[in-house]
Amino acid sequence: MNKILILGGYGNFGSRIAVALAKSGLPIMIAGRNKQKAKKLADEIKKNYPDVSVETAIFDINKALAEPLEKYAPKIVINTCGPFQFSDYAVPESCIEHNIHYIDLADGREFVTGITSLNDKAKAAGILLVSGASTVPGLSSAVLEQYKDEFSQIDSLRYGISPGQKANRGLATTKAIMSYVGKLLKPFPGHEKNYGWQNIYRQRYPVLGKRWMANCEVPDLDLLPARYGIKSIRFSAGMELSFMHIGIWIMSWMVRLGLPLDLTNKASFLLNVSNWFDYFGSPDGGMHMIIKGKGKNGKVKEIKWFIIAKDGDGPQIPPIPAIVLAKKLSAGKLLDTGAKPCVGLVSLNEYLNELKEFNISTYHAELDR
Repeated sequence: MNKILILGGYGNFGSRIAVALAKSGLPIMIAGRNKQKAKKLADEIKKNYPDVSVETAIFDINKALAEPLEKYAPKIVINTCGPFQFSDYAVPESCIEHNIHYIDLADGREFVTGITSLNDKAKAAGILLVSGASTVPGLSSAVLEQYKDEFSQIDSLRYGISPGQKANRGLATTKAIMSYVGKLLKPFPGHEKNYGWQNIYRQRYPVLGKRWMANCEVPDLDLLPARYGIKSIRFSAGMELSFMHIGIWIMSWMVRLGLPLDLTNKASFLLNVSNWFDYFGSPDGGMHMIIKGKGKNGKVKEIKWFIIAKDGDGPQIPPIPAIVLAKKLSAGKLLDTGAKPCVGLVSLNEYLNELKEFNISTYHAELDR
């Protein structure tokens, strides 16, 4: 049976992937270290989709992966176990050894861009390894693929994500952001010297109003300029509650000035503190992409694209590329092999089609002058 093994399958994103794949009738295996959590989710899925094969596997991927892969022999492994900023390639390398397709939701800049180092091995094994099957660069590249032909050149891309305060936030994502708050980022096109969670600005969103934004490090900073010829790029993230956003900004200055503040180790505490203030926020969040350049007629062209998630549906957006790719691989509709970042692998139409049942809308505006 062509089962799909989901590492971290009961987590914030893993559970959403498990439900979506089971709903499509695909056999899944929920893997992790906590037997109770895995069983609870499996039981819930079986109740809603009794005809689907749902299994659990309890192990620690950092200690024993080869044995479970041999035992369960999945066709696909989906890895949601971040933060990937601190990960090596042990999991995808083990998948190569066992001839298993691999997909992850990594947002670590070095991790995602470096996955191509496994390209030759993956091709020789006849499998596909995809890293970064998430909002960035999965959705961001899908939007650029949709609109790139309207430009003769793309001069700049300014974009970012602002989740709702009440939307579920995972510890791995919090750790990932805290790992570079206040630290000097590797240069990227148009911006030679930048620090994590600095260069703050206000972005106006449809429905949501204005949100604070600040520098974040993502693989797109390297991948998108290389693919689309973008001369200047900046990615930011923001908190819905202004005082929380500014609080992290102040901490970024403390780190930048050299104070002995290890925010990564305090990620769990900071996440718990942020949850105290959910009452003052909303479950609504969004993403913006502002693309500027020259149109086919030589005039200045600007496209503004937004996706707005209400009622806490924002966390449904990141796992979509992994879901789409897993479905294609399972159906034999994706025959590509090798190791690559998730750039241009999922179309915008495919992406939005998976989100139809949720309270998620897109907005689009163009300017030519």
